[in-house]
Amino acid sequence: MDQKIIGRKEKISLPELGLNLVWAKVDTGAYTSSIHAENLEVVEEEGKRVLKFQPLLPGHKSYTGQVVTFEHFREKKVKNSFGQAEVRYLIETTFELAGESYSAEFTLSDRSKMRNAILLGRKILRNRFLVDVCKVNLARPYRSK
Repeated sequence: MDQKIIGRKEKISLPELGLNLVWAKVDTGAYTSSIHAENLEVVEEEGKRVLKFQPLLPGHKSYTGQVVTFEHFREKKVKNSFGQAEVRYLIETTFELAGESYSAEFTLSDRSKMRNAILLGRKILRNRFLVDVCKVNLARPYRSK
């Protein structure tokens, strides 16, 4: 399988979240990928438990304020960047990077103190991408093909 070379930061799209070409930090030290989410709530709609949230932070230039709803979600215990275990919601969604579309799991977390609202971890990267830590936006030439 051909692995595409990407940089330490890349622009990705998350169509189900209404996000197009948003900067994401590529983090080979993190196992799971995560997205900043605001106003998370689990509600019951038509007898089903659904997860509702707003992706990104108000003030982020790609923030739409749009509330997205996921029927399929679960809770997952993850270690945060400070080594403390916390329970986060996990969704499976499609992301687009380097001209390809992939299905992947993202945890929803408070990344308001972090520089990047989206983090791509090893689980997503494995067997798909090689990371050149000296560069950013290497996926761009793949997108324009």
